[in-house]
Amino acid sequence: MSKQTGLIQQATTNGKTAVARPIDKLKNILAAQSVKEQFEAVLKENAGAFVASIIDLYNTDRTLQMCDPKNVVMEALKAASLKLPINKQLGFAWIVPYRDGKTGQYVPTFQLGYKGYIQLCMRTGAYRYINADVVFEGELAKYDKLTGEIEIDPEKRTSEKKVGYFAFIETLNGFRKTLYMTVEEVAKHAQQYSKGFGSKNSVWTTDFDAMALKTCLRLLLSKYGIMSVEMQRAYIADSADTVQLADEAI
Repeated sequence: MSKQTGLIQQATTNGKTAVARPIDKLKNILAAQSVKEQFEAVLKENAGAFVASIIDLYNTDRTLQMCDPKNVVMEALKAASLKLPINKQLGFAWIVPYRDGKTGQYVPTFQLGYKGYIQLCMRTGAYRYINADVVFEGELAKYDKLTGEIEIDPEKRTSEKKVGYFAFIETLNGFRKTLYMTVEEVAKHAQQYSKGFGSKNSVWTTDFDAMALKTCLRLLLSKYGIMSVEMQRAYIADSADTVQLADEAI
């Protein structure tokens, strides 16, 4: 039996036909020679570990199992080509399932985390400093609207309430830039540009801080950052969330 046939294989037991489990379909796809070669081409000796992480992710996410496994592998390849792990706990990149409002089907999509953006910046060798963090109530001592620079004093924090987020870069040639956004500004931006905002499966729901930091860093880099070819490719791949998917009804 060919591997292609194996992707849609059905097992017959006691006269009844049982559809192959989603995880088995995924494993069959990953076992295909052409797929293995693609992962090996970009990851070399690390391909096996990355493929194992795809299986683990898919096996532990029931909603992701409702997506076409071929599409899941395609999104995973985007992360692999950038040499970024897809482990949820690490926060470098995610494969998030969304339900298409038109078809009702779940669609996986690659999303870059703020740690992924930082990693790609570091690889360019062009940055002296890269940072993104949360600002708590009372910490913002000064904000220069003209230059975008902010002054933060952690000792003046008055509560654990989060009031904003910032991203900061400084290149080796001395250019530096800061972007600060309030919690409300981040939420408004997400509502306008992220089709996944509001979905129960979205990282906006499971980890708002991570997505807020990513938003600040992404906007800052797109306007003022040094965009390597790899960074440009990552930026385009990460833009799928804003142009292709419809919100899941909740």
